[in-house]
Formats: sequence, structure tokens, C-alpha cells
Amino acid sequence: MNKERVWVNIRDSFWFLPALYSLWSFLMVIATSLIDEWVVPQIEGSLPPVLFMGKSVAQTLYGALITSILTMTTISFSTIMVVLTTYTTQFSPRTLQDFMKSRVTQHVLGVYSFGFVFVLLNLALIGSEDSQALLSPLITVVVSIICLAFFILFIHHSSRFVQVNNLIATIRDNTAVMIQKTFEEKEFKEAVDWDPSDLEGKRKADFREVLAEKNGYLQSVQFKAIINWAQNHDLLIESRFHIGDYIQKGIPLYRYWSQGEAIEEKEGKEGLAYLLIGNERTDIQDIEFSIQKLVEIAVKAISPGINDPHTAVNCINRIGSLLNELAEVYEPYRYYADEEGELRLVMEPRLYEDYLYKSFYLMRIYGCEDLSVMNGVLEALYKIALAQKEKVGSDVWRFAVYIVESVKISELDELDYERFRNQVQKVADACGEESDLERKRSS
Repeated sequence: MNKERVWVNIRDSFWFLPALYSLWSFLMVIATSLIDEWVVPQIEGSLPPVLFMGKSVAQTLYGALITSILTMTTISFSTIMVVLTTYTTQFSPRTLQDFMKSRVTQHVLGVYSFGFVFVLLNLALIGSEDSQALLSPLITVVVSIICLAFFILFIHHSSRFVQVNNLIATIRDNTAVMIQKTFEEKEFKEAVDWDPSDLEGKRKADFREVLAEKNGYLQSVQFKAIINWAQNHDLLIESRFHIGDYIQKGIPLYRYWSQGEAIEEKEGKEGLAYLLIGNERTDIQDIEFSIQKLVEIAVKAISPGINDPHTAVNCINRIGSLLNELAEVYEPYRYYADEEGELRLVMEPRLYEDYLYKSFYLMRIYGCEDLSVMNGVLEALYKIALAQKEKVGSDVWRFAVYIVESVKISELDELDYERFRNQVQKVADACGEESDLERKRSS
């Protein structure tokens, strides 16, 4: 079993932190019980009496605090449902992940779980003898105050998260971190090109294909682990997928060549453990999916039901900044080698023009009649070309032409046309190309 994969699944699950907090609560109940039993009788006379309570008072206090914590928990869950409904109807169903996987959301529910379990267990363990002084009620009061503080934090967090500008900024920042992490230096070797003779030499043996065993989206690939596995079995692996692809059961996932002694089919399937396939796309390694969230918010914003082009332009600006950062570090890595420099994995990369197309083609379809949206896309392309002309200038200009062709230039009012023409000219100058917009206008 792939222990790393199991740990990632558990760590990223919604119940992990609340369960962990509940365990800590159980341990703290044991600790406070031992303090009340062994320590309090020895220090009771040297501390102010206000710090200690009798069991009857503690029992009343526990009952009230349990009700209070349950009330805060209920309100918090109601708030979560309101946020989820807002995300689904106004933004995008894909953005639900960002709120539910937010560490603030999970820590708040974890603190509630801690407080409820702590108070409930203390109430269950309290005895009937009222003569003994207890310190645990004071600790319970402190825990309840902390729960109240987290309740206020959660209300603030929810109110900020439901604001579209904050949501867009959060998605943009998280995606920027993922881009940097994706193209940072790794422990293994990544290469754009490889010696063709070496590659052909490794492919001389007959290959075997490994088929997918279940349906779902390819959420992530453990590159280091699969390269080590290929090294241990002296294999060359060639993938038949991209991260984020929908995988159907029975289709080939990868093929492999044995460079030494042939391995059994069962051993060849061990590589499946390093490919995480789930029911939905996630933003663990999928840059395209993270950008897709912003695209969906923008497309929904320009729909007739919402009609909020400024939000769409805000999304376009953030997408443009992400594409600029991606162009700065992007390399079409295709070959992955182990620490000794032996080629172990061949995986076709997503091209930069693919990211560019997936980012804006829906804007072209649904926003071609909204000049503010089209100008926003061209402005984003202009800034990308201005910063990364040498690397992606040709791709940007090709896509700019694709955007311009969607606009009915001959039907534009003179003022609209002038602004549009100026925007197109800016992109052309940044890319080192010439615009033929005047010719299209006259024809």
C-alpha cells in the first residue's frame, strides 16, 4: 500500500482536523481529571478560591456550556450552507472546494469539536460528591471563551469568503503558489529534450500497457515515487494521460519497457498506486483546473441572469497575471530521469498555448458581444506579451487574432471601434506584429 497516498487522502479530508481536535480533547480531559484528583488537593489552600468550584456548580456550568457550543456549531453549519449555496448559484460549483478545504473552516469546526467533547466528557466523569474542589470547570470556561473567539473568526472568514473579489484573489494566490511549486527545482531531473538514440535504445524491448482500474479524474502524480519505483525495477514508463484528464476504466494509463529482467504483469501494475484518481478534479497539481475556476466565475458574471461584466474583467485580470507568471517559469518538461541520470518517465506536457486557449476561449464564445470583456482579454494579452515577448509572444499574438475575429468590427460604433483598435494595436506592438484591423473594418 502506498502510505504517502493514504496520508495525503486522510490529511486533505474534511473530517481529519475535527477528529484530531476531538482526540486532543479526550487527552486533555484525562489530564484535567488527573490534576483535579492529585494536584488540586495539594495546592487548593495556596491559590484564590475563585479558581475552584464544587461539583454541583460545575455540573450546572457544563450543561449550559454544552448548549452554547452546540448553538455556535449549528449557526456555523447554517452559515456554511448559505456560503455553499451562494457559491453554487452565483460563482461556480468548482469553487466549493476552496471554502470547504480552507484551513480556517476546518480549524473552526475542529475547535468546536474539541470544546463539545471536552465539556461532555467532563460532565460524564463528574461524580456526586460535592466536597471536592475542581479546577476543570475553570479550564472549561477558558475553552468556551476560545470557542467563542473562533465563532467570531468564522463569521468574519465566511463574510469575506463570500465576497467575489476576495474569492477571486484567494484562487489567484493559491494558483500562483501551485505554479511556482510545479516548476521549482526537483530532486529528480526534468528535461525538455532527450538524446533520440538513447530513447530509441530503451524502447527496443516489447512494451506492456497498464489499464486503468477505475473511473475518475487524475488528480495528481507522485513523480518522485513513480520514478523511484521505475528505477528499482529498471523500467522506462511512458504516460498516456495529463493531470486533470478524466480516466475511464479499461483505457491504457501508461506503458513500460523493462531495461533488464522482465517483470510480471502484477508488478507492472504497482505504478497505479502513485496515480491519484478521484471523483472530481482538484487543485493539487492541476493548474488548468485552478484557472478554470476563475473562467467559470467570469462566464457566469457575463450571463444575462447576473450581468456583472466588471467581475468578469476582474477575473480576466487575475487570469492574465497567472498566465504571465506561468510564462515566466514555464518549461515544456517531457522527460524525467532518476538521480543517476537514467530516463525513467516520459510524459507529454501541456503546452503554454493550451493554457492560453483554455483561459479565454469561453470569453470569446459568451462575451464576444460585450466590448468591455473583449477589451479586458486584449489588455491581459498585451501585459503578457509586454513581460514575456521572447518566450510566448507568437502564441499571444496568434490568440489575439483569434479574439479579434470574434468581434463584429463593422457593426461597432466609432467610439467603440477607436478604443478596440487602440487595444489591438497595443497587443500588436508588444508582440512585434502588425495589425490589419483597418482593412477588416473597411471590408
